[in-house]
Amino acid sequence: MTMDDAAARVPAGDAAEPAAGVSKPAETRPQEPVTDLLDGSPVVREVLGEAYDRLAVFHAKLMAEGEPRGLIGPRDVPIVWERHILNSAAIVPFVRDAVRACGRNTIADIGSGGGFPGIVVAACMPDCKVTLVEPMERRVTWLEECVREMDLRNVRVRRARAEELMPAPRKGNGGGRRGSGARRNDNGSQHGGANAGGHAERFGVVTCRAVAPMTKLSGWTLPLLAPGGRLVALKGRSAQAEIEKADKVIRQYGGVHPRVVEAAVGPGLEPTHVVIVGKR
Repeated sequence: MTMDDAAARVPAGDAAEPAAGVSKPAETRPQEPVTDLLDGSPVVREVLGEAYDRLAVFHAKLMAEGEPRGLIGPRDVPIVWERHILNSAAIVPFVRDAVRACGRNTIADIGSGGGFPGIVVAACMPDCKVTLVEPMERRVTWLEECVREMDLRNVRVRRARAEELMPAPRKGNGGGRRGSGARRNDNGSQHGGANAGGHAERFGVVTCRAVAPMTKLSGWTLPLLAPGGRLVALKGRSAQAEIEKADKVIRQYGGVHPRVVEAAVGPGLEPTHVVIVGKR
């Protein structure tokens, strides 16, 4: 019997069984798009108010690109509103209080990463000048895209580490690290640190989230504050233990009245913790 004869004996429409030991190819099903659990919830608009439209653009970009570009984890995708945007917005009332108290509307967000909390703060506080400080090039590119697509005209992006923004030591001050002049790109972002000669900018408020423990964070942030300014940092449940451990370092860098406050994220959502430290 020829091969053609054998093939002719297979009934039409029947698939031949694979040989023993050969597995069937896995069926591929189209992957359903992941949606955010708070999509369409009135809570989001209630919390964000006039900033909602711009932050909806940010949310859509995070949902489409955040995980592939390594800015959020795969488990974060269904909870971007709560975990990243509303969580970041929780510090806005404390930033507003700090701006009023010190009389400066300049904010530096250290280690901005995916834009938390800096992009959210900038969208919620358009009357303030926000500087996003981030050392990694790929994240700087992301931040610049977000600023452009959200039309955030009160934001500049600086590719630098926090310590590079500190004033360069003047002659006669002894040792220390000399900051380099900031280099501005064609797109308006800046690379590098403090202005030559020690004339670094002092900010009214410094914000950050999940950057480092307070023992390190104090030395990176408090020197950037103007007298009367405040550090406003999103922290986890260990916040109180962190500031107790960092008490000496906080005082060393001119920090005063360190405290932890509970911050509401939204109705029915778990609150977060905020560390506030004043600058002498």
